[in-house]
Amino acid sequence: MFERDGCVWCARWNREIAPVYDRTDEAKLLPLRRIDMDRDKSPGVALASPVRFTPTFLIVDNGREIGRITGYMNDESFWSLLGKYAARLSNSQPNANRS
Repeated sequence: MFERDGCVWCARWNREIAPVYDRTDEAKLLPLRRIDMDRDKSPGVALASPVRFTPTFLIVDNGREIGRITGYMNDESFWSLLGKYAARLSNSQPNANRS
C-alpha cells in the first residue's frame, strides 16, 4: 500500500479496512506492506509504472508488480477488486512469494 500523510482516502481505508484486513483470506495470500511515498524512496519492487496517487495497492509476485488498485472509494469496491486479483493468483501459482 503506497500512502502518505494527509491522504484522506488513505485515512478512510485505515478506518474501514485496516482493522479487519489481517484476519481475511485475502491477507493470507496478499500480506499488506505499507510504503510511505514521502519517506520510502525505494519500494523494493519492480513497478510497472510510477505510483502517483494514494492509496495505491500493488499486487506483487516475486518482487514484481502484477496488478494494481489505484485509489479507494469504498469497502465494497476494494474487496471486489482485491478478490479478483486474489482469485487469479491462487489459481495460477498457489505457492508463490507475494510479499
